[in-house]
Amino acid sequence: MNTKIIRLAGIAFLTLMLSSCDEDYLVQEPSQFINADQLAGAIELNPELGEATVTGIYSTMFTTGTGGTTSQQDYGQKGYDVYMDMLCSDMALTTSTYGWYRARITEYQAPLDFTQLENYQPWRYYYRVINLSNLVIESLGGADAVPESDDNKYVLGQALAMRAHSYFYLTQLFIHDVGASWTSPTLPIYTVPELVGNPKSPTQDVYALMESDLTKAISLLDGYVRPSKTQVNKPVAQVILAYVLASRRDRWNDVVTLTNEAMAGSGATLMGNNDTRDGIFGGFNDVNSNGWMWGVDLNDDIGLSLVSWWGQIDAFSYSYAAVGDNKGMDADLYNSMDADDVRRDQFLNNPSSSRHLQPLFKFYDSDRVIFGTSQIVKADYIYMRYAEVLLLNIEALARSGQEGPAQLALADFVSARGMDATYVSGLVGQPLYDEIYKQTRLELWGEGKSYLAMKRNQATIKRGPNHLSFVGVPIPYDDERLTFKIPQQEIQDNNSINDQN
Repeated sequence: MNTKIIRLAGIAFLTLMLSSCDEDYLVQEPSQFINADQLAGAIELNPELGEATVTGIYSTMFTTGTGGTTSQQDYGQKGYDVYMDMLCSDMALTTSTYGWYRARITEYQAPLDFTQLENYQPWRYYYRVINLSNLVIESLGGADAVPESDDNKYVLGQALAMRAHSYFYLTQLFIHDVGASWTSPTLPIYTVPELVGNPKSPTQDVYALMESDLTKAISLLDGYVRPSKTQVNKPVAQVILAYVLASRRDRWNDVVTLTNEAMAGSGATLMGNNDTRDGIFGGFNDVNSNGWMWGVDLNDDIGLSLVSWWGQIDAFSYSYAAVGDNKGMDADLYNSMDADDVRRDQFLNNPSSSRHLQPLFKFYDSDRVIFGTSQIVKADYIYMRYAEVLLLNIEALARSGQEGPAQLALADFVSARGMDATYVSGLVGQPLYDEIYKQTRLELWGEGKSYLAMKRNQATIKRGPNHLSFVGVPIPYDDERLTFKIPQQEIQDNNSINDQN
């Protein structure tokens, strides 16, 4: 992260103290903290403060404890990426020495019990980001405002995109089936910076807000040249909207358009089959990779350590994945790969090793020393890359009736990963959808996107033999074990909500 971003984050911390509120996040802000009117006045005096407030939102994405707990599973967006990868079972907990994730996530205790912290953490985290975004949006005149300065337009666009991003993940994590609950009350909506206990709104209203926010964000971010990949720009906002519409399963033509425009405008490319920072064997540790569209540059100044995504997943970071809480690819998913698929080599394939199918050659700290001495995380976090947009585009082509273009694009992608793609031309209908889904899971393993694909594809999961529980048990996408409940804390503090679902 560059010096300017660190400095702006410091300003943001002083002004956005609401991100560190008490156990009950529904409490309105104490009077000593800045409100929207005060922030608006401060931005008028110092326009740079607008950028700083958004930087504060982004820092929430990688800061520990932003889910309101001291758990070593509570470390921002990447923490919930792990929850999702494990819930959909593509990520197997293959050995468990310290117990993280085992009972409450991999054995599904948390989704079935609204008193567990794993329900509270994502709820608290995403509504925290929403509240921070609302403060910025309100200070700039509200969602319908068009600020006079380009800088404030870009700030407003980013805040709107981040609000929608958080609502999207809430819909995925806390709603069993978006389509089935379309007119049912499911989530409270907040559009001002006061989380005062609103009742649940119908799913369709949450989607209407997300689409409106992102449409405005895309317009406001037109022409924005971001200082780093930490910030949301127009292509990233287009992809977030594409995910929102794809999750509805009835707007595929729009998804095609959005993903096409995002890929064309991103300047990113498909990562190659090499061990450079632009390749799929390069460690996924450098935000400057040309395959990344959105991510954050982590370094010593930020000070993440064993409580981090790297600590939980990477055997070369001195933390849990190195010393006995191993995570690997589901064995059945690994075995579904073609013999010529180069991605097989991202994982250790040694059934006699306790590290069997760990991603030793996909994700790794640059030092690449198991049990290394450093506990400081300096490898970067990835939030979005070109390959996922390409695969979403191919999925949308197939689902919108454009099977010919989908086959051609899928064949090109499969060939790029070392395989003979002639089989793709014979895939139509469900077999084509299934192959796109499989390629999405293989390409994006460990990146938090397979759960989203599982819900879009209304898939049934079945764990391979390297899991510690529920091996071979079929579980459909809308099973109550795969979606969190509204947490006990929310029900206790919000008089407008009185049930868990």
